[in-house]
Amino acid sequence: MAYVQGFVVPVPAANKEAYRKMAANAVPMFKEFGATRHVEAWGDDVPDGKVTDFKGAVKAKPDEVVVFSWLEYPSKAVADAANEKMMSDPRMKDMGAMPFDGQRMIFGGFAPMVDERGSGSKTGYVDGCLVPVPVANKEAYREMAAKTAALFKEYGATRVVEAWGDDVPDGKVTDYKGAVKATGDERVVYSWIEWPSKEVRDEGWKKIMADSRMHAGTMPFDGKRMIYGGFAPILDA
Repeated sequence: MAYVQGFVVPVPAANKEAYRKMAANAVPMFKEFGATRHVEAWGDDVPDGKVTDFKGAVKAKPDEVVVFSWLEYPSKAVADAANEKMMSDPRMKDMGAMPFDGQRMIFGGFAPMVDERGSGSKTGYVDGCLVPVPVANKEAYREMAAKTAALFKEYGATRVVEAWGDDVPDGKVTDYKGAVKATGDERVVYSWIEWPSKEVRDEGWKKIMADSRMHAGTMPFDGKRMIYGGFAPILDA
């Protein structure tokens, strides 16, 4: 994987199946245009935050659930070409009305700087994160992320990805920068951890938080503005 398009979407709980079907119907087209993987993960353990959180990121209503979603491409060039093709493809219109408010969906392009895989390939649960990182701290963040990825794999994670904001547009209603209250000298990192199950994830986090290696050194970003949550995949193609 060389490029990621990440999305965070507010979906009415009553529209879960309609959303899943819409995403599944789009898989053949995404594949045709060069995407190598498409994941849609339904909000399951998404806490409220004191400063930022996933619900606030998309101005979610009480009856809505946050979806953490991404597309993987072999390169940015392939991703950009796919976007152009999709905008003019009549099949997009044939999908009908979207079962969510597209004006509050946030999206962007991200360049992976850490992509570590553990043993096993099944993804039964996903931890998703958005992190505001000063541009000057990019390498320090990458080094920290690589070290913590090894811990996550040790305690059961099957994959850890950290992707640096590359093409992250400003939105009229919502966007990634607003989601984490990014300052002018910060970029947004789109990150996720894959686990074989929620049970493995919960046990893994207990061990990680008790491991002294996890708490060594200072964080090269403002942890109070980091957004995180747990998501259950409803599509992985």
